[in-house]
Amino acid sequence: MKYNFNEIEAKWQKYWAENQTFKAENNSDKPKYYVLDMFPYPSGAGLHVGHPLGYIASDIYARYKRHQGFNVLHPQGYDSFGLPAEQYAIQTGQHPAITTKDNIATYRRQLDQIGFSFDWSREVRTSDPNYYKWTQWIFIQLFNSWYNNDSDKAEDIGELEKLFAIEGNANVNAVCDDDIKLFTAEEWNKLSTEEQQKILLQYRLTYLAETEVNWCPALGTVLANDEIVNGVSERGGHPVVRKKMTQWSMRISAYAERLLQGLEKIDWTDSLKESQRNWIGKSVGASVTFNVNKHIAKIEVFTTRPDTIFGVSFMTLAPEHDLVAQITTPEQQAEVEAYVEATAKRSERDRMADVKTITGVFTGAYAEHPFTKAPIPIWIGDYVLAGYGTGVVMSVPCGDERDYAFAKHFDLPIPNIFEGIDISEKAFSEKEKTIIANSDFLNGLNYKKATKRAIYELEQIGQGQGKTNYRLRDAVFSRQRYWGEPFPVYYVNGLPQMIATEYLPIELPEVEKYLPTETGEPPLGNATKWAWDIETNKVVDNEKINHTTVFPLELNTMPGWAGSSWYFNRYMDANNPDAIASKEALNYWQDVDLYIGGSEHATGHLLYSRFWQKFLFDKGVVPTDEYAKKLINQGMILGTSAFVYREEGTNTYLSLGLIKDKNVQPIHVKVKYVNASDELDIDGLKADEEFGEDYKDVEFILENGVYKVGRDVEKMSKSKYNVVNPDDIVADYGADSLRLYEMFLGPLEQYKPWNTAGISGVHSFLKKLWKLYVDENGLKVSDVTPTKDSLKTLHKTIKKVQDDIENFSFNTSVSTFMIAVNELTQQKCQSKAILEPLLVLISPYAPHIAEELWSLLGHNTSIATANFPEFNENHLVESSKNYPISFNGKMRFTMELPLDMSKDEIEKTVLANEKTQEQLGGRTPKKVIVVPGKIVNIVG
Repeated sequence: MKYNFNEIEAKWQKYWAENQTFKAENNSDKPKYYVLDMFPYPSGAGLHVGHPLGYIASDIYARYKRHQGFNVLHPQGYDSFGLPAEQYAIQTGQHPAITTKDNIATYRRQLDQIGFSFDWSREVRTSDPNYYKWTQWIFIQLFNSWYNNDSDKAEDIGELEKLFAIEGNANVNAVCDDDIKLFTAEEWNKLSTEEQQKILLQYRLTYLAETEVNWCPALGTVLANDEIVNGVSERGGHPVVRKKMTQWSMRISAYAERLLQGLEKIDWTDSLKESQRNWIGKSVGASVTFNVNKHIAKIEVFTTRPDTIFGVSFMTLAPEHDLVAQITTPEQQAEVEAYVEATAKRSERDRMADVKTITGVFTGAYAEHPFTKAPIPIWIGDYVLAGYGTGVVMSVPCGDERDYAFAKHFDLPIPNIFEGIDISEKAFSEKEKTIIANSDFLNGLNYKKATKRAIYELEQIGQGQGKTNYRLRDAVFSRQRYWGEPFPVYYVNGLPQMIATEYLPIELPEVEKYLPTETGEPPLGNATKWAWDIETNKVVDNEKINHTTVFPLELNTMPGWAGSSWYFNRYMDANNPDAIASKEALNYWQDVDLYIGGSEHATGHLLYSRFWQKFLFDKGVVPTDEYAKKLINQGMILGTSAFVYREEGTNTYLSLGLIKDKNVQPIHVKVKYVNASDELDIDGLKADEEFGEDYKDVEFILENGVYKVGRDVEKMSKSKYNVVNPDDIVADYGADSLRLYEMFLGPLEQYKPWNTAGISGVHSFLKKLWKLYVDENGLKVSDVTPTKDSLKTLHKTIKKVQDDIENFSFNTSVSTFMIAVNELTQQKCQSKAILEPLLVLISPYAPHIAEELWSLLGHNTSIATANFPEFNENHLVESSKNYPISFNGKMRFTMELPLDMSKDEIEKTVLANEKTQEQLGGRTPKKVIVVPGKIVNIVG
């Protein structure tokens, strides 16, 4: 029987689908185990061989836990809203829903052919109205909630309204906007409904506010920080500028401390935790208020070193700060405006990363030192960010490197940190006076005392107070695009109103164009049926808007991270029409036991989803406030790119060995036209449908009759033409070979290069495995009693594979399988007692061949239901020793003897052996040396 992997794999994939082999139950007597992958965005390019890496690892673990008797939930779905589909729609006019559906079909086919044990009955798509109905529902819950610092959780906004009506807001300890005005209950009750709604917007967990955003004119939308790379959009490489817009925002800052503390109880990678800690950026210090000379304005500064206040010699505002336009003098106005405009073209990340370039402009205005009353010049500089702290730096050049560099660059004074202090003051102790006089106060033992003293003095004069600050800013939640979740919001007199939840989902309308309108409104502004009738509770034509019973709907859509911030909960009960998931399902599954995905999502999806989970926990929707116990970041499979070399100024391409001392331009070519010897298929390249025309009149200069390409290891990308399609690998070698090879490349978390030539090794292993069970006559496995050697091979394999899987060391398991098969082949093992459990060990890695051989062994149920073999250490304990028997130091033969024999028994047994007698030839040995467990040496 031949190993026909294509037929075998198609057979078992069909079997799994028809029998729903991997369907999980929401109620089971088995212990639960929830394995989750970060769900993919279904791009038009489909999967390349780098994409399945994490999926294969999670699938191995999911299958392993099933073998251990767990009720395993291993779902899959699609993060199907996003810019690429919309950009394609803009270019072609094809509706994003159509391209998304086609792309999903391709992904599903590719995922299925790799043999993943997904429970497809729970598939979710974020662009499905039945799914985003609940994303809209969560948004409404956020809108109807506020954060109570006293109870340290989100609470219903209705309770806050009751508090205002009874006692005003003076005693309300809430996370809210900074410019909240105090009012009494009497004043609140006199306000109109509209005025009350405006105040409540300052407390809600999702709110409308004018915000500095990353605006991409080419894409016509706001981008999150993690959607920008080197100052341009990740998608398309378009310029991004900073711009103020009225946007929906999420008050994630309310959860900053809980997001920090939660990291202590989850088993995530240290590097990922550190990324989140740095992004949240907790700082303890003081808020200091500086008066601005000749203005009624005040500048609030947060500093972690209030004890350095006497070293302040200038202030630096972020160019976007609201006060810049207000305080800039007429003489400085042109220079300031030009600088602000230039800064708007740089992303926050670029500004944070650029620590060498020093730029800034003087506003012409001065602040007043809170203690000395000395004038302090106010500058603007792009190293200060509006989104961090208060957007102002209290610059102390003698205590901060960047402030020092700025002061030196612009020739600003650098005073001693305690200049201006009258140290004769009785308030200072003699020891403090000595430390101050020696300018060593910062590094002395009194640092903490000095900080407390500075805060106390600032509070006494009403110009400061102690404060804990976080770098984490509220998350902008609006996008000016079409292909995203519609907000369940309509507007009455410009104020947002929520659509009642029973009328959800509010589905995306049809639009003629996917670009912003001519008046600059988002694409939904092109919709002709996008208004809300409060009498019929339906979406109606825009022409019916009368601002009495029919009102305009929100034109923005939600960002890509909306649907991915809660999808793990939906998988628990994916088809529930009445809730995110039933209480029973949520309480059964609780949380994700193992989550595998990329570290690039550390400060995006992985932070936002933790925020939403904590909010839903506060509202009693979910049973846990952290949704994933353990998270592993898989590495990346890199592509090996190929280059041809065009001689500058010519249409001549030189082979690799001919480019020395030549001025050449390396150009990527498709790796499909390059063989394992790095030789280019010139005819194939010239016949390529996409790029063949570019090489039609090209002269290729050969070396030794062939054209050699250059090679480099890079990120696998369509733009580098180094993408390897898994379809080709599966067709040529099979899915099991692909799965084994991807694991064999190296440790899961590391980056590793792909080399298609290397897959032949694991494919040969699978053929050798096949031959262990069958020959040309069929199955050769029998019920013969296993040998000690075979039992030893099996049980050391069980131990190693179990340890490897538990430690996610999948690459070493593949090596272990190869060793085991080699040993069993040498032992001519045909024992079912050995070969049957071996299949269970291999099945998580190579499930198709395992299923086929399992079936041939007579089983009529899937190997997925088989118990994982139990390790028995007794089979690894040696009971005998193969002693080398030497004569005068030369080994002549070996004897297998029990390890528990005494020296005398060993000597008698060896001397009685006929081979010994033959060697002695009737002579009596002078001496017999016995080292138990090692050697026997007969001295003649």
